[in-house]
Amino acid sequence: MTSPQIIAKGFLFPECPRWRDGAFWFSDCHDGKVIQLSADGELLDSFSVPGKPSGLGWLPDGQMLIVSIGELCVYRRDSGGELHRHGDLSAFHRFHSNDMVVDRNGNAYVGEVGFRMGIDEPRETAVVLVRPDGSVDAAAQSLFTPNGSVISEDGKTFIVAESAANRLTAFTIASDGKLIDRRLFAEFEKADIPDGICLDAEGCVWIASPFTNSVARVSERDGIVDRITVPDNRVYACMLGGADRRDLYICCAPTHDTRKTAALRGGAIALARVAVPGSGFP
Repeated sequence: MTSPQIIAKGFLFPECPRWRDGAFWFSDCHDGKVIQLSADGELLDSFSVPGKPSGLGWLPDGQMLIVSIGELCVYRRDSGGELHRHGDLSAFHRFHSNDMVVDRNGNAYVGEVGFRMGIDEPRETAVVLVRPDGSVDAAAQSLFTPNGSVISEDGKTFIVAESAANRLTAFTIASDGKLIDRRLFAEFEKADIPDGICLDAEGCVWIASPFTNSVARVSERDGIVDRITVPDNRVYACMLGGADRRDLYICCAPTHDTRKTAALRGGAIALARVAVPGSGFP
């Protein structure tokens, strides 16, 4: 592994990174924009999303899906750049729809923060399944802040970070898209709160761990097996990309506090090289 290097900066709060067609995408959640960068950090494109964007993905026909945090919905961006409401999450989500993973068939799985951390009592919520036609259903319920999520390359396994429970939870994806056979993938000490995640070809999950300023590689059998620290930065999400999917893109910011991020513009994208390439979705 190589030490992380900052390749782009000046953002408010970068989150939900994705790699697609030779480019790096992410949501600047607090700035209300989706941003596209080249592999080495050059700005290629950006656009605004009502309610501020979070999770990103694509339908099989190339249309982009974007979660709106505040509007509790998923938008679809057509080839002309127009946004259309694709799926309404409000029957299942009440506070801040969040990250999302989209499978090869266009099924989107969306999590929710669910409550104001440090203020409200924790409450359970659902991962919502948004099918390609925009219809919605609960994929799995009784989760504590389902956050970053991944789907294995064979499309059979779904893993989600339950941030408010300090764990990764795995499911089998049923033929109807629902999540069944819930099981523990990994559990962490209090400091390692898993946020955004990505999957590698050996079945390990990289987790962003904001309060340890690091990303950690997690084995289902052995727990944390590697760690990369990003000095002086809280780390909120990560994505394996690049031509060989061994470039680990890391979304960082000095704080999540919306009262401070606009003034600081301290959000940044760091890049490190790792030994095992990415796999699966996103």
